[in-house]
Amino acid sequence: MKKKKEICPDSPTCSVDYAFKRIGGKYKGRILWYLHQHSILRYGELDRTMPDITTKMLTQTLRELEQDYLIKRKVYLEVPPKVEYSLTDVGNELIPFISYLKEWGDKQIENGQHTVSNLKL
Repeated sequence: MKKKKEICPDSPTCSVDYAFKRIGGKYKGRILWYLHQHSILRYGELDRTMPDITTKMLTQTLRELEQDYLIKRKVYLEVPPKVEYSLTDVGNELIPFISYLKEWGDKQIENGQHTVSNLKL
């Protein structure tokens, strides 16, 4: 039996699928965008900026972004604990694309093209 490769360079959509696996998810794009806008954010600041996300989901999403080398987490040995998040160089490479997606989304909303099921912003 042939072993399936995780990254399949022969498939025309493989790199697109790969990219969306890394940045896909309900909150990843928004977190990356906020970190771009503010350079550095602490956990509590991200939590307040995103009232629609649970603590568990925010923590999980931040861990995934860190594991994918899109954000870095800096822990200060202080009491109370201080943790800061910022974009890595790889994460910064995504900003032009996220910016374009934001412009596209703004235009779609402006034109009244709300075709996403149960759109809640």
